[in-house]
Amino acid sequence: MSGFFVESWSLDFACPILVSMSSPTIVWFRQDLRLHDNAALAAALEQARNIVPLYIWAPEEEKDRPVGGASKWWLHHALADLAQQLQHYSLRLIIRQGPTEKALREVAKETGALRIYWNRRYEPQTIQRDSRLKSQLQDDGFAVESFNSSLLVEPWRVAKQGGGPYKVYTPYSKEVLSHPLPDPVQVPVETAIGPNKWPASLELEQLALLPKIPWDRGFYDAWNPTRKGGIERMQRFVERDAAHYEQQRNLPGEDGTSRLSPYLHHGQLGPREVVAALGKRAEKGGGHTFLKELIWREFGYHILYHFPKTPRESLNERFREFPWVDDPKSLQAWQKGQTGYPIVDAGMRQLWQTGWMHNRVRMVVGSLLVKHLLIGWQEGEAWFWDTLVDADLASNVLGWQWVAGSGADAAPYFRIFNPMTQAEKFDPEGAYIRRWVPELAKLPNKYLQAPWTAPANVLEYAGVELGEHYPWPIIDHRKGRQRALDAFERVKKGNR
Repeated sequence: MSGFFVESWSLDFACPILVSMSSPTIVWFRQDLRLHDNAALAAALEQARNIVPLYIWAPEEEKDRPVGGASKWWLHHALADLAQQLQHYSLRLIIRQGPTEKALREVAKETGALRIYWNRRYEPQTIQRDSRLKSQLQDDGFAVESFNSSLLVEPWRVAKQGGGPYKVYTPYSKEVLSHPLPDPVQVPVETAIGPNKWPASLELEQLALLPKIPWDRGFYDAWNPTRKGGIERMQRFVERDAAHYEQQRNLPGEDGTSRLSPYLHHGQLGPREVVAALGKRAEKGGGHTFLKELIWREFGYHILYHFPKTPRESLNERFREFPWVDDPKSLQAWQKGQTGYPIVDAGMRQLWQTGWMHNRVRMVVGSLLVKHLLIGWQEGEAWFWDTLVDADLASNVLGWQWVAGSGADAAPYFRIFNPMTQAEKFDPEGAYIRRWVPELAKLPNKYLQAPWTAPANVLEYAGVELGEHYPWPIIDHRKGRQRALDAFERVKKGNR
Protein backbone atom coordinates (compact mmCIF):
# COMPACT_ATOMS: atom_id res chain seq x y z
CA MET A 1 0.00 0.00 0.00
CA SER A 2 1.35 3.42 -0.89
CA GLY A 3 0.24 6.87 0.10
CA PHE A 4 -1.25 8.05 3.35
CA PHE A 5 -2.59 5.48 5.74
CA VAL A 6 -3.72 5.48 9.34
CA GLU A 7 -1.83 3.23 11.69
CA SER A 8 -3.58 2.14 14.86
CA TRP A 9 -1.96 4.03 17.70
CA SER A 10 -3.63 4.42 21.06
CA LEU A 11 -3.24 8.19 21.12
CA ASP A 12 -5.57 8.50 18.15
CA PHE A 13 -8.69 7.17 19.81
CA ALA A 14 -10.87 8.10 22.74
CA CYS A 15 -13.19 5.83 24.69
CA PRO A 16 -16.87 6.60 24.06
CA ILE A 17 -17.52 7.97 27.55
CA LEU A 18 -20.61 10.12 28.06
CA VAL A 19 -19.85 13.30 29.96
CA SER A 20 -21.85 16.36 30.83
CA MET A 21 -21.77 18.99 28.11
CA SER A 22 -21.74 21.67 30.81
CA SER A 23 -18.59 20.39 32.52
CA PRO A 24 -15.37 22.16 31.52
CA THR A 25 -12.74 20.64 29.27
CA ILE A 26 -9.08 20.81 30.24
CA VAL A 27 -6.97 21.85 27.26
CA TRP A 28 -3.43 20.77 28.10
CA PHE A 29 -0.98 23.04 26.27
CA ARG A 30 2.50 21.74 25.44
CA GLN A 31 4.36 22.55 22.21
CA ASP A 32 1.26 24.24 20.79
CA LEU A 33 1.41 27.63 22.48
CA ARG A 34 -1.20 29.39 20.33
CA LEU A 35 -4.97 29.72 20.18
CA HIS A 36 -5.45 29.67 16.41
CA ASP A 37 -5.00 26.54 14.30
CA ASN A 38 -5.04 24.58 17.55
CA ALA A 39 -6.94 21.34 16.94
CA ALA A 40 -7.28 20.37 20.61
CA LEU A 41 -8.73 23.76 21.53
CA ALA A 42 -11.08 23.70 18.54
CA ALA A 43 -12.36 20.24 19.49
CA ALA A 44 -12.84 21.31 23.10
CA LEU A 45 -14.96 24.26 22.00
CA GLU A 46 -17.03 22.01 19.79
CA GLN A 47 -17.94 19.96 22.86
CA ALA A 48 -18.62 22.86 25.22
CA ARG A 49 -17.68 26.52 25.59
CA ASN A 50 -16.26 25.97 29.07
CA ILE A 51 -12.48 25.34 29.01
CA VAL A 52 -9.54 25.29 31.41
CA PRO A 53 -6.24 26.11 29.66
CA LEU A 54 -3.45 24.28 31.49
CA TYR A 55 0.34 24.12 31.20
CA ILE A 56 2.31 21.60 33.27
CA TRP A 57 6.04 22.01 33.87
CA ALA A 58 7.44 18.52 34.43
CA PRO A 59 11.10 18.45 33.29
CA GLU A 60 11.71 15.19 35.14
CA GLU A 61 9.33 13.50 32.69
CA GLU A 62 11.22 14.65 29.59
CA LYS A 63 12.95 11.31 29.25
CA ASP A 64 13.86 11.85 25.60
CA ARG A 65 15.73 15.06 26.40
CA PRO A 66 15.25 17.71 29.12
CA VAL A 67 14.58 21.19 27.75
CA GLY A 68 17.82 23.05 26.97
CA GLY A 69 18.81 26.42 28.37
CA ALA A 70 18.05 28.51 25.28
CA SER A 71 14.71 26.78 24.76
CA LYS A 72 13.76 27.53 28.37
CA TRP A 73 14.32 31.22 27.63
CA TRP A 74 11.96 31.04 24.67
CA LEU A 75 9.43 28.93 26.58
CA HIS A 76 9.22 31.52 29.36
CA HIS A 77 8.28 34.27 26.92
CA ALA A 78 5.98 32.04 24.88
CA LEU A 79 4.02 31.11 28.00
CA ALA A 80 3.77 34.75 29.06
CA ASP A 81 2.49 35.57 25.59
CA LEU A 82 -0.03 32.71 25.63
CA ALA A 83 -1.35 33.95 28.97
CA GLN A 84 -1.87 37.40 27.43
CA GLN A 85 -3.66 35.91 24.41
CA LEU A 86 -6.02 34.06 26.76
CA GLN A 87 -6.55 37.13 28.92
CA HIS A 88 -7.84 38.95 25.84
CA TYR A 89 -10.75 36.49 25.89
CA SER A 90 -11.19 36.68 29.70
CA LEU A 91 -9.47 33.32 30.12
CA ARG A 92 -6.49 32.30 32.24
CA LEU A 93 -3.50 30.06 31.72
CA ILE A 94 -3.24 27.75 34.71
CA ILE A 95 0.34 26.71 35.41
CA ARG A 96 1.16 23.67 37.52
CA GLN A 97 4.25 21.58 38.17
CA GLY A 98 4.39 17.82 37.61
CA PRO A 99 3.99 14.93 37.98
CA THR A 100 1.70 15.41 34.99
CA GLU A 101 -0.93 12.84 35.91
CA LYS A 102 -1.24 14.24 39.41
CA ALA A 103 -1.58 17.79 38.09
CA LEU A 104 -4.23 16.81 35.56
CA ARG A 105 -6.27 14.95 38.16
CA GLU A 106 -6.03 17.80 40.67
CA VAL A 107 -7.18 20.43 38.16
CA ALA A 108 -9.99 18.14 36.99
CA LYS A 109 -11.16 17.68 40.60
CA GLU A 110 -10.98 21.42 41.33
CA THR A 111 -12.98 22.39 38.22
CA GLY A 112 -15.25 19.40 37.69
CA ALA A 113 -13.69 18.74 34.29
CA LEU A 114 -14.42 15.33 32.79
CA ARG A 115 -12.72 15.87 29.41
CA ILE A 116 -8.99 16.31 28.82
CA TYR A 117 -7.73 17.27 25.36
CA TRP A 118 -4.19 17.78 24.12
CA ASN A 119 -2.14 17.95 20.93
CA ARG A 120 0.26 15.14 20.24
CA ARG A 121 4.03 15.12 20.60
CA TYR A 122 6.22 12.62 18.76
CA GLU A 123 9.37 11.99 20.79
CA PRO A 124 9.65 8.21 21.47
CA GLN A 125 9.44 8.15 25.25
CA THR A 126 6.90 10.98 25.31
CA ILE A 127 4.65 8.85 23.07
CA GLN A 128 4.90 6.01 25.59
CA ARG A 129 4.17 8.35 28.52
CA ASP A 130 1.20 9.94 26.77
CA SER A 131 -0.27 6.58 25.75
CA ARG A 132 0.02 5.27 29.31
CA LEU A 133 -1.43 8.49 30.74
CA LYS A 134 -4.34 8.43 28.34
CA SER A 135 -5.20 4.84 29.20
CA GLN A 136 -5.07 5.49 32.94
CA LEU A 137 -7.29 8.57 32.71
CA GLN A 138 -9.80 6.80 30.49
CA ASP A 139 -9.96 3.88 32.90
CA ASP A 140 -11.02 6.36 35.57
CA GLY A 141 -13.85 7.78 33.49
CA PHE A 142 -12.29 10.79 31.77
CA ALA A 143 -12.97 11.44 28.10
CA VAL A 144 -9.47 11.93 26.68
CA GLU A 145 -8.62 12.86 23.10
CA SER A 146 -5.45 13.91 21.33
CA PHE A 147 -4.97 15.81 18.08
CA ASN A 148 -2.37 16.97 15.58
CA SER A 149 -1.34 20.61 15.59
CA SER A 150 2.42 20.28 15.03
CA LEU A 151 2.76 18.60 11.64
CA LEU A 152 1.32 18.64 8.16
CA VAL A 153 1.39 14.85 8.01
CA GLU A 154 1.90 12.64 11.04
CA PRO A 155 4.69 10.04 10.79
CA TRP A 156 2.53 6.94 10.51
CA ARG A 157 0.47 8.36 7.65
CA VAL A 158 3.16 7.97 4.97
CA ALA A 159 4.57 4.65 3.76
CA LYS A 160 6.60 3.32 0.86
CA GLN A 161 5.04 1.38 -2.00
CA GLY A 162 5.68 -1.95 -0.29
CA GLY A 163 5.02 -0.62 3.20
CA GLY A 164 7.47 0.57 5.81
CA PRO A 165 9.05 3.96 6.45
CA TYR A 166 11.08 6.09 4.08
CA LYS A 167 14.78 6.62 4.68
CA VAL A 168 15.36 8.92 1.71
CA TYR A 169 13.95 12.42 1.63
CA THR A 170 13.15 12.91 -2.07
CA PRO A 171 10.64 10.04 -2.48
CA TYR A 172 9.19 10.92 0.92
CA SER A 173 8.64 14.53 -0.10
CA LYS A 174 7.16 13.53 -3.46
CA GLU A 175 4.67 11.28 -1.69
CA VAL A 176 3.69 13.99 0.79
CA LEU A 177 3.33 16.62 -1.93
CA SER A 178 1.27 14.32 -4.13
CA HIS A 179 -1.66 14.88 -1.73
CA PRO A 180 -3.39 18.13 -0.74
CA LEU A 181 -1.85 19.67 2.34
CA PRO A 182 -4.22 20.44 5.23
CA ASP A 183 -5.70 23.86 5.88
CA PRO A 184 -5.42 25.59 9.27
CA VAL A 185 -8.02 24.58 11.84
CA GLN A 186 -10.57 27.26 12.61
CA VAL A 187 -10.92 27.96 16.33
CA PRO A 188 -13.87 30.05 17.60
CA VAL A 189 -11.91 31.34 20.60
CA GLU A 190 -14.34 34.21 21.10
CA THR A 191 -16.99 31.71 22.21
CA ALA A 192 -14.90 30.30 25.05
CA ILE A 193 -15.67 30.84 28.72
CA GLY A 194 -13.81 29.78 31.82
CA PRO A 195 -14.92 27.48 34.65
CA ASN A 196 -17.24 28.64 37.39
CA LYS A 197 -14.24 28.95 39.66
CA TRP A 198 -10.68 29.22 38.40
CA PRO A 199 -8.20 26.85 40.06
CA ALA A 200 -5.01 28.13 41.62
CA SER A 201 -2.01 28.70 39.39
CA LEU A 202 1.71 29.09 39.85
CA GLU A 203 3.32 32.32 38.75
CA LEU A 204 5.39 31.86 35.60
CA GLU A 205 8.50 33.08 37.43
CA GLN A 206 8.23 30.14 39.82
CA LEU A 207 9.26 27.81 36.98
CA ALA A 208 12.69 29.55 36.94
CA LEU A 209 13.07 29.21 33.18
CA LEU A 210 15.20 32.32 32.71
CA PRO A 211 18.96 32.11 33.38
CA LYS A 212 20.40 33.54 36.57
CA ILE A 213 23.55 34.62 34.72
CA PRO A 214 22.55 37.01 31.89
CA TRP A 215 24.01 35.05 28.96
CA ASP A 216 20.72 35.71 27.15
CA ARG A 217 21.20 39.47 26.64
CA GLY A 218 21.68 39.11 22.89
CA PHE A 219 18.50 37.06 22.54
CA TYR A 220 16.32 40.10 23.20
CA ASP A 221 17.83 41.97 20.25
CA ALA A 222 17.52 38.94 17.96
CA TRP A 223 13.98 37.78 18.70
CA ASN A 224 10.40 38.68 19.50
CA PRO A 225 9.35 35.32 21.02
CA THR A 226 5.62 35.94 20.80
CA ARG A 227 2.80 34.83 18.53
CA LYS A 228 2.73 38.36 17.08
CA GLY A 229 6.48 38.18 16.44
CA GLY A 230 6.02 34.91 14.59
CA ILE A 231 3.15 36.25 12.47
CA GLU A 232 5.15 39.36 11.57
CA ARG A 233 8.20 37.28 10.70
CA MET A 234 6.10 34.91 8.58
CA GLN A 235 4.39 37.72 6.69
CA ARG A 236 7.66 39.50 6.09
CA PHE A 237 9.25 36.36 4.73
CA VAL A 238 6.31 35.45 2.50
CA GLU A 239 5.87 38.94 1.08
CA ARG A 240 9.52 39.99 0.80
CA ASP A 241 11.95 37.07 0.95
CA ALA A 242 10.21 33.92 -0.31
CA ALA A 243 10.64 34.83 -3.98
CA HIS A 244 14.42 35.06 -3.50
CA TYR A 245 14.75 32.20 -1.04
CA GLU A 246 16.42 29.86 -3.53
CA GLN A 247 19.31 32.30 -4.00
CA GLN A 248 19.53 33.89 -0.56
CA ARG A 249 19.07 30.92 1.78
CA ASN A 250 22.78 30.00 1.56
CA LEU A 251 24.11 33.50 2.30
CA PRO A 252 24.60 33.87 6.06
CA GLY A 253 25.47 37.56 5.76
CA GLU A 254 21.97 38.35 4.50
CA ASP A 255 18.60 38.05 6.20
CA GLY A 256 17.27 35.70 3.54
CA THR A 257 15.89 32.82 5.59
CA SER A 258 12.55 32.61 7.38
CA ARG A 259 13.78 32.17 10.97
CA LEU A 260 10.44 30.56 11.74
CA SER A 261 11.90 27.42 13.31
CA PRO A 262 11.59 28.48 17.00
CA TYR A 263 8.00 29.62 16.44
CA LEU A 264 7.19 26.26 14.85
CA HIS A 265 8.95 24.25 17.55
CA HIS A 266 7.13 25.95 20.42
CA GLY A 267 3.88 25.94 18.48
CA GLN A 268 3.37 29.70 18.28
CA LEU A 269 2.92 29.09 14.58
CA GLY A 270 1.63 25.91 12.98
CA PRO A 271 2.94 24.47 9.70
CA ARG A 272 -0.57 24.56 8.28
CA GLU A 273 -0.59 28.31 8.84
CA VAL A 274 2.75 28.73 7.09
CA VAL A 275 1.59 26.75 4.05
CA ALA A 276 -1.60 28.79 3.92
CA ALA A 277 0.42 32.03 4.09
CA LEU A 278 2.61 30.87 1.21
CA GLY A 279 -0.47 30.21 -0.90
CA LYS A 280 0.34 29.96 -4.59
CA ARG A 281 3.94 30.98 -3.87
CA ALA A 282 4.47 27.40 -2.70
CA GLU A 283 3.95 26.09 -6.23
CA LYS A 284 7.19 27.37 -7.77
CA GLY A 285 10.46 29.22 -7.24
CA GLY A 286 11.70 30.19 -3.80
CA GLY A 287 8.31 29.53 -2.21
CA HIS A 288 8.37 25.93 -3.39
CA THR A 289 11.95 25.53 -2.17
CA PHE A 290 10.86 26.74 1.25
CA LEU A 291 7.89 24.38 1.22
CA LYS A 292 10.35 21.52 0.70
CA GLU A 293 12.23 22.75 3.77
CA LEU A 294 9.01 22.41 5.75
CA ILE A 295 8.69 18.88 4.38
CA TRP A 296 12.29 18.19 5.50
CA ARG A 297 11.10 19.06 9.02
CA GLU A 298 8.29 16.54 8.60
CA PHE A 299 10.81 13.97 7.38
CA GLY A 300 12.73 14.41 10.63
CA TYR A 301 9.65 13.39 12.61
CA HIS A 302 9.05 10.49 10.24
CA ILE A 303 12.56 9.18 10.98
CA LEU A 304 12.34 9.82 14.72
CA TYR A 305 9.01 8.00 15.02
CA HIS A 306 10.05 4.93 13.01
CA PHE A 307 13.64 4.79 14.31
CA PRO A 308 13.35 5.88 17.94
CA LYS A 309 16.96 5.06 18.82
CA THR A 310 18.40 7.69 16.47
CA PRO A 311 18.78 10.39 19.17
CA ARG A 312 21.42 8.12 20.73
CA GLU A 313 22.63 5.82 17.95
CA SER A 314 23.63 6.25 14.33
CA LEU A 315 20.96 5.03 11.93
CA ASN A 316 23.67 3.55 9.72
CA GLU A 317 24.98 0.70 11.87
CA ARG A 318 28.53 0.88 10.52
CA PHE A 319 28.95 4.24 12.25
CA ARG A 320 28.28 2.64 15.62
CA GLU A 321 31.83 1.31 15.43
CA PHE A 322 33.35 4.54 14.13
CA PRO A 323 36.61 5.51 15.93
CA TRP A 324 35.38 8.82 17.35
CA VAL A 325 37.94 10.78 19.36
CA ASP A 326 37.49 11.92 22.96
CA ASP A 327 39.01 15.40 22.78
CA PRO A 328 37.50 17.79 25.38
CA LYS A 329 39.96 20.58 24.59
CA SER A 330 39.09 20.68 20.89
CA LEU A 331 35.38 20.34 21.68
CA GLN A 332 35.56 23.35 23.97
CA ALA A 333 37.42 25.40 21.35
CA TRP A 334 34.69 24.54 18.85
CA GLN A 335 31.94 25.45 21.32
CA LYS A 336 33.54 28.83 22.06
CA GLY A 337 34.18 29.73 18.42
CA GLN A 338 37.95 29.50 18.76
CA THR A 339 38.85 26.97 16.04
CA GLY A 340 40.87 29.36 13.87
CA TYR A 341 38.47 28.88 10.96
CA PRO A 342 36.57 32.20 10.69
CA ILE A 343 33.34 30.88 9.11
CA VAL A 344 33.11 28.21 11.82
CA ASP A 345 33.87 30.61 14.65
CA ALA A 346 31.37 33.13 13.31
CA GLY A 347 28.66 30.48 13.38
CA MET A 348 29.45 29.28 16.87
CA ARG A 349 29.47 32.83 18.22
CA GLN A 350 26.22 33.67 16.47
CA LEU A 351 24.75 30.60 18.14
CA TRP A 352 25.93 31.60 21.60
CA GLN A 353 24.84 35.22 21.30
CA THR A 354 21.47 34.76 19.59
CA GLY A 355 20.43 31.14 20.15
CA TRP A 356 20.35 30.49 16.41
CA MET A 357 22.70 29.75 13.54
CA HIS A 358 22.29 30.04 9.79
CA ASN A 359 21.57 26.64 8.25
CA ARG A 360 24.43 26.71 5.75
CA VAL A 361 26.84 27.45 8.58
CA ARG A 362 25.33 24.67 10.71
CA MET A 363 26.52 22.23 8.05
CA VAL A 364 30.02 23.73 7.98
CA VAL A 365 30.52 23.78 11.75
CA GLY A 366 29.11 20.24 12.01
CA SER A 367 31.45 18.95 9.33
CA LEU A 368 34.49 20.42 11.08
CA LEU A 369 33.53 18.76 14.36
CA VAL A 370 32.71 15.26 13.16
CA LYS A 371 35.17 15.02 10.27
CA HIS A 372 38.21 17.22 10.83
CA LEU A 373 38.18 16.68 14.60
CA LEU A 374 36.59 13.19 14.62
CA ILE A 375 34.39 14.15 17.57
CA GLY A 376 31.12 12.20 17.64
CA TRP A 377 28.01 13.85 16.25
CA GLN A 378 26.27 13.26 19.59
CA GLU A 379 28.54 15.89 21.19
CA GLY A 380 27.58 18.47 18.61
CA GLU A 381 23.92 17.58 18.80
CA ALA A 382 23.96 17.95 22.59
CA TRP A 383 25.58 21.40 22.36
CA PHE A 384 23.06 22.57 19.79
CA TRP A 385 20.26 21.18 21.94
CA ASP A 386 21.29 23.37 24.86
CA THR A 387 22.08 26.54 22.90
CA LEU A 388 19.43 26.70 20.14
CA VAL A 389 16.13 28.46 20.73
CA ASP A 390 14.73 26.20 17.99
CA ALA A 391 16.14 23.00 19.52
CA ASP A 392 13.86 20.33 18.09
CA LEU A 393 14.81 16.69 18.71
CA ALA A 394 13.70 15.42 15.30
CA SER A 395 15.33 18.21 13.29
CA ASN A 396 18.47 18.38 15.41
CA VAL A 397 19.18 14.66 15.21
CA LEU A 398 18.32 14.49 11.51
CA GLY A 399 20.68 17.37 10.75
CA TRP A 400 23.59 16.08 12.77
CA GLN A 401 23.32 12.55 11.42
CA TRP A 402 23.10 14.01 7.92
CA VAL A 403 26.35 15.91 8.42
CA ALA A 404 28.03 12.87 9.96
CA GLY A 405 26.97 10.64 7.07
CA SER A 406 25.34 8.24 9.51
CA GLY A 407 21.65 9.02 9.15
CA ALA A 408 18.74 9.06 6.76
CA ASP A 409 19.50 10.45 3.30
CA ALA A 410 22.83 11.54 4.75
CA ALA A 411 25.64 13.31 2.95
CA PRO A 412 28.34 10.79 2.03
CA TYR A 413 31.00 10.67 4.69
CA PHE A 414 33.65 11.61 2.15
CA ARG A 415 31.83 14.91 1.55
CA ILE A 416 33.95 17.05 3.83
CA PHE A 417 33.27 20.76 3.79
CA ASN A 418 36.25 23.01 3.20
CA PRO A 419 35.68 25.94 5.61
CA MET A 420 37.66 28.36 3.44
CA THR A 421 35.88 27.65 0.15
CA GLN A 422 32.51 27.64 1.92
CA ALA A 423 33.25 31.13 3.24
CA GLU A 424 34.52 32.34 -0.14
CA LYS A 425 31.41 31.07 -1.90
CA PHE A 426 28.71 32.02 0.57
CA ASP A 427 30.22 35.00 2.41
CA PRO A 428 32.33 36.52 -0.37
CA GLU A 429 32.37 40.05 1.06
CA GLY A 430 32.91 38.81 4.59
CA ALA A 431 29.81 40.48 6.08
CA TYR A 432 29.00 37.46 8.24
CA ILE A 433 32.54 36.85 9.45
CA ARG A 434 33.16 40.53 10.20
CA ARG A 435 29.99 40.74 12.25
CA TRP A 436 30.64 37.74 14.46
CA VAL A 437 34.46 37.69 14.48
CA PRO A 438 35.16 41.41 14.83
CA GLU A 439 38.86 40.92 15.63
CA LEU A 440 39.32 40.06 11.94
CA ALA A 441 37.18 42.93 10.62
CA LYS A 442 40.08 44.91 9.13
CA LEU A 443 41.50 42.02 7.12
CA PRO A 444 41.05 42.30 3.34
CA ASN A 445 38.56 39.90 1.78
CA LYS A 446 41.46 38.01 0.20
CA TYR A 447 42.65 36.79 3.60
CA LEU A 448 39.50 36.96 5.70
CA GLN A 449 38.56 33.30 5.22
CA ALA A 450 42.09 32.09 6.02
CA PRO A 451 43.94 34.72 8.07
CA TRP A 452 47.01 32.50 8.54
CA THR A 453 47.76 32.98 4.82
CA ALA A 454 48.04 36.78 5.18
CA PRO A 455 51.52 38.36 5.04
CA ALA A 456 52.87 39.70 8.29
CA ASN A 457 52.44 43.34 7.26
CA VAL A 458 48.76 42.76 6.39
CA LEU A 459 48.13 41.11 9.75
CA GLU A 460 49.91 43.94 11.51
CA TYR A 461 47.88 46.57 9.67
CA ALA A 462 44.67 44.72 10.59
CA GLY A 463 45.71 44.49 14.24
CA VAL A 464 45.76 40.70 14.21
CA GLU A 465 48.42 38.63 15.93
CA LEU A 466 47.71 34.96 15.36
CA GLY A 467 47.80 32.99 18.57
CA GLU A 468 47.14 36.18 20.53
CA HIS A 469 44.10 37.95 19.05
CA TYR A 470 42.86 35.04 17.00
CA PRO A 471 43.89 31.36 17.10
CA TRP A 472 45.78 29.40 14.52
CA PRO A 473 43.64 26.67 12.88
CA ILE A 474 42.87 23.93 15.36
CA ILE A 475 43.85 21.38 12.71
CA ASP A 476 45.20 21.69 9.18
CA HIS A 477 42.37 21.26 6.70
CA ARG A 478 44.18 18.74 4.50
CA LYS A 479 45.38 16.68 7.44
CA GLY A 480 41.96 16.73 9.05
CA ARG A 481 40.28 15.70 5.82
CA GLN A 482 42.69 12.83 5.25
CA ARG A 483 42.38 11.65 8.84
CA ALA A 484 38.61 11.50 8.45
CA LEU A 485 38.83 9.55 5.20
CA ASP A 486 41.30 7.10 6.74
CA ALA A 487 38.99 6.51 9.71
CA PHE A 488 36.03 5.93 7.42
CA GLU A 489 38.04 3.48 5.32
CA ARG A 490 38.88 1.45 8.41
CA VAL A 491 35.21 1.27 9.35
CA LYS A 492 34.26 0.19 5.83
CA LYS A 493 36.80 -2.62 5.88
CA GLY A 494 35.70 -3.72 9.32
CA ASN A 495 32.10 -4.04 8.15
CA ARG A 496 32.75 -6.07 5.02
